[in-house]
Amino acid sequence: QVQPVESGGGLVEAGGSLRLSCVASGLTPFSSYVMGWFRRGLGKEREFVAAITSNGATYSADSVEGRFGISRDNAKNTVYLQMNSLKPEDTAVYYCAAGSGTRSERGYYYWGQGTQVTVSS
Repeated sequence: QVQPVESGGGLVEAGGSLRLSCVASGLTPFSSYVMGWFRRGLGKEREFVAAITSNGATYSADSVEGRFGISRDNAKNTVYLQMNSLKPEDTAVYYCAAGSGTRSERGYYYWGQGTQVTVSS
């Protein structure tokens, strides 16, 4: 059973930083999968945040470009989302996903349960 597991969410003030982690120990080989981050704000649909391919190419949503960065450590089967200059509108449940796509949910096969990020004003 493949179950990515997110961690690192919490409460942070506007302008602050937070780093999310996602461990996908069930993926073999982990390095062959595209890893992505999506989020769902209250009353909103789930939206793309960032993704990183097996060869290290990265993609980000316009709303987080320049503020968020995605990276991966294949030796640890882990992908990270570094979030800086956080805004209240970044408040959402953040989901880690694994698959073969990039910006679209259609390209991801396995999803984590999500971790809550709340940015106060």
